[in-house]
Amino acid sequence: MNTSDEIRPGNSRDSAELEKFQRMATEWWDPHGKFKPLHNFNPVRLAYIRDQACAHFGRDTASIRPLDGLRLLDVGCGGGLLCEPMARLGAIVTGIDALDQNIEIARLHAEEVGLDIDYRATTAEDLRAGGESFDIVLNMEVVEHVANPAAFLGDCGRLVAPGGLVFAATLNRTAKAFALAIVGGEYVMRWLPRGTHNWRKFVKPSELVDGLAGGDIEMLELTGVVFNPLTGKWSQNPRDLNVNYMGVGRKAA
Repeated sequence: MNTSDEIRPGNSRDSAELEKFQRMATEWWDPHGKFKPLHNFNPVRLAYIRDQACAHFGRDTASIRPLDGLRLLDVGCGGGLLCEPMARLGAIVTGIDALDQNIEIARLHAEEVGLDIDYRATTAEDLRAGGESFDIVLNMEVVEHVANPAAFLGDCGRLVAPGGLVFAATLNRTAKAFALAIVGGEYVMRWLPRGTHNWRKFVKPSELVDGLAGGDIEMLELTGVVFNPLTGKWSQNPRDLNVNYMGVGRKAA
């Protein structure tokens, strides 16, 4: 895909956002590089996805492969940081990303570690047009980087099979999020390159819920995710959705 592609109505591609991530693409699997925050964030979101999916589909969280046989789509998969652990949990994983370079890196890394993952350089709206559906759809830290959030969320919802789940994570458009995620994360702590996020593109919980409702998704819960600077770890806090938050929704059977 050419990152200079024209943004047509309903298209989730945002050329400026794609160009930013293209410059960082080769660092996806460096735990100390520009994607270090995602590596640190991964344990809490992986546990959330596993536990919620197991509860919904009647699986045992203590099993080595609790998601065995479930079809899972990771939208905006980047270098595969979520796809690979989901595959290890037994899911049949498809990862899509608008950047060819991300997909190439993800494929190469999956081959190196011996995982069978279906990676495709495409978008949610293009995949939906092909009539595919999945038991679980992940939309994690992606919606704040697309051109049309409402249309994108609706497309993600339409990709969920009846009785399936969608998981979403993003940043709230609050003053606290601007102070911590942008000023703190990009300028003070320098966890991410300056300009990685645009506060105006952050998504309020009500906007996330409404967007997914456009794809026939009923939101089941939202929970905050907070960072403890003393331990250097992330954890859930259901009462604090002011900065990072995530949630799960379902499609009626």
